[in-house]
Amino acid sequence: MIGFASPWWLTLQVIPLLLVFWVWTRRSGHIALPLDHGDHQHTAFWPVVLKIAESLPAVLLSVVLFILAVPQQMGVPNEVRSVTNIQFCVDVSLSMNDDFGDKSRYEHAMSEINKFVEYRTGDAFGLSFFGNVVIHWVPLTTDPSALKCSTPFMNPKRPNHPRWLHGTKVGNALLACRDVLKSRAEGDRLIVLISDGVSSDLQEGRAEEVAALLRDENITVIDVHVAAEEVPPEIGTIAMLTGGEVFNPSDPETLERVFERIDELMKVEIERTVGQPMDYFGPFCIAGLSLLGVYLVSLMGLRYTPW
Repeated sequence: MIGFASPWWLTLQVIPLLLVFWVWTRRSGHIALPLDHGDHQHTAFWPVVLKIAESLPAVLLSVVLFILAVPQQMGVPNEVRSVTNIQFCVDVSLSMNDDFGDKSRYEHAMSEINKFVEYRTGDAFGLSFFGNVVIHWVPLTTDPSALKCSTPFMNPKRPNHPRWLHGTKVGNALLACRDVLKSRAEGDRLIVLISDGVSSDLQEGRAEEVAALLRDENITVIDVHVAAEEVPPEIGTIAMLTGGEVFNPSDPETLERVFERIDELMKVEIERTVGQPMDYFGPFCIAGLSLLGVYLVSLMGLRYTPW
């Protein structure tokens, strides 16, 4: 279906209509030749051809008016992937340097994060490291390479690992990630917490308070506890109250399956958007150029000549 962005130009279509009406109704085209005793037969063919040629400028004007009215048609509706905003909150305390299969807990966790962002193309990812304080290392971005480059910098194996990252304050880290995610106006909000210890700031009902603050911003927490010990109940409470889950992988293979499970939990939603109006000049330009070409050819002979 075709519409027009400036339809008021179409009101001028009366002008070419009047011109065509005048060409076909006027009394003209009769030429008297000074021939004695001439016998001239009347034919209807050439007068019709000549009137068609004379009508071409008016028809061309009509096409120009259609172009000035800016013809448009609706574009094809698009399917847009709904973005999930995922903030990875990774513990970098010294205990994350403990063995977890052939590598440390930290190294295996970062390896699975890098794999995860590859097959979640289209989502926005952020990365925060925490100990006693929180460092927002990678802002929310759809470029997974930003996370891949960050793995070596906060490895607890580094000899100059900052002393203020030796502790484990999960509550403080979750609230810091909440501040990052609540700035995102669109999409789901998810924190993937990766830790291996007991938090020192979720005691005496603090876990319920943190969960309430996260729930107010529609943030879900999924906890991945990379340690042989059981998940601290305070962290389990936060995950449960925010609608998330808790995982306690005991080896690298289980950790890999955990991230596959997280991917299944976060269903990709496709939003179908309404097509946008698009300019539709093509057919009118072709018609106009064709009419102009025919009219120029007609000027070479299809006209009345009184001599």
